[in-house]
Amino acid sequence: MPQSRAAALLASVLLVAPAFAGHAQDAPLSAQAGHDLLHEIDDAVTGIYEKVAPAVVIIEADKKPVADEQDQSFDYYFHSPETGEGGSTAAPPRLPEAPSVRSEGSGFIVRPDGYIYTNYHVIEDADRIEVKLRDKRHFIAKLVGADERTDIAVLKIDASGLPIVTMADSDSVRVGQMCFAIGIPYDLDYSFCRGVVSAKGRGNLTSTPTHPMYEDYIQTDAFINPGNSGGPLFDIDGRVMGMNTLINGLGRGLAFAIPSNMLNDVGPELIATGHATHPWLGITVANQDEAPSGSVVDEGVCVETIEADAPAFKSDLRPQDIITRVDGVPVLTAHDLQHEILRKKVGQSVDLTVSRGSRTLDIAVVTDELPTDLTHVAEIHHLRAKTHPSDATNYGLVFTPPGHADSAAEPVHNKDGDGVVIIDVLPDSPAERAHIKPGDILTVVDYKPVSDAAAAEAILATHRGAAGPILFITRGGHKASTVLDADGAEKQ
Repeated sequence: MPQSRAAALLASVLLVAPAFAGHAQDAPLSAQAGHDLLHEIDDAVTGIYEKVAPAVVIIEADKKPVADEQDQSFDYYFHSPETGEGGSTAAPPRLPEAPSVRSEGSGFIVRPDGYIYTNYHVIEDADRIEVKLRDKRHFIAKLVGADERTDIAVLKIDASGLPIVTMADSDSVRVGQMCFAIGIPYDLDYSFCRGVVSAKGRGNLTSTPTHPMYEDYIQTDAFINPGNSGGPLFDIDGRVMGMNTLINGLGRGLAFAIPSNMLNDVGPELIATGHATHPWLGITVANQDEAPSGSVVDEGVCVETIEADAPAFKSDLRPQDIITRVDGVPVLTAHDLQHEILRKKVGQSVDLTVSRGSRTLDIAVVTDELPTDLTHVAEIHHLRAKTHPSDATNYGLVFTPPGHADSAAEPVHNKDGDGVVIIDVLPDSPAERAHIKPGDILTVVDYKPVSDAAAAEAILATHRGAAGPILFITRGGHKASTVLDADGAEKQ
């Protein structure tokens, strides 16, 4: 059945059914005609599933236990890099293997060459990410980029010719229209559910004053459960209108999805640079009902605080000002203000209409980039791109490339100045099996100190012996050691 015919049937079913009931006595329909119509509706629904399901993926993320537990097991093997425990020069034991915690979620393919959208919280702090396709193929995925503020992440698998989703215009989504979802609730692969769009523009669900989130959720009563996170919410044409992200309790019919237009803004930037830039004014605001009692306007949002050295701090904006418009567009709530600012570019001048006492002012503020803790994702992404095959990468180790200071990636910065920073550990490699992590600092290889990547690679290249190379590393200010597989180079 053509997709347009299926959509028309689904869109009209709620109108047709009452008509049948109301005219049952005057113009009764044959049982066969009604049965045929139900078959067409049934085929239309299953057709929507079959259209979208091939582009939906299952994501399994292996994560280490919480930091305190991991540090305890790591501490057990602390000793000096010059000698083994008790002064022995024998090869030190391996880092202990801590049991991984596996979380599962969903995602969907947006490019035939293997780019996948999912939620950041699905893969947050994952050491290993596996993607399963509907055709039963499995792939190890790499994190291309992540944006904690919107809870969006992009993964990449080594595949081509993959089925992809079609994105809808979420601004055109209407409250009351039908919607569908595919995910893996409670490990039940490719579960399909349907409902309606309950509301749009939902916010203030997860944000806190110290950790604001960009929220503009689509609300649905479709039966979303844990495991649906990162999967698609789509319309009767199979177009993705959002990414399922939040639920408010189980079985309450309150689920929330990131709108597709936000995905369209953030996703391509994550693919291109590894991180997302967000325009920022550097203010906190309150809705009008919390404005100071002397305000003479009954709309807009009240400026509560202005951060030092923020874009707004460099303008004429003041605390207690009431912002009523952004570039002429009225703002009634804090959510409206956030929505309008997010539509701007970093470095763009924004005209704020402000009420200050009895005066109305026009104040220009030039946006800046929102500070973020995830900028290092992009930096590491680009450092990886500049690496070349070597004996180090054969063992699964990726170092800061020559000519790049460690400070280029502050979260993995070698503050002590000794050794070389490990910026990546390749999947299924000797280094991963030895439980080495990105951010570890390699200081000694085979009892020889190393000061840069070239020195480490030279020693690894000349290693000989039945046992693999011995590495001494620093993690979080503590020292430990491990032994890599002797045949690591051959395994790669």
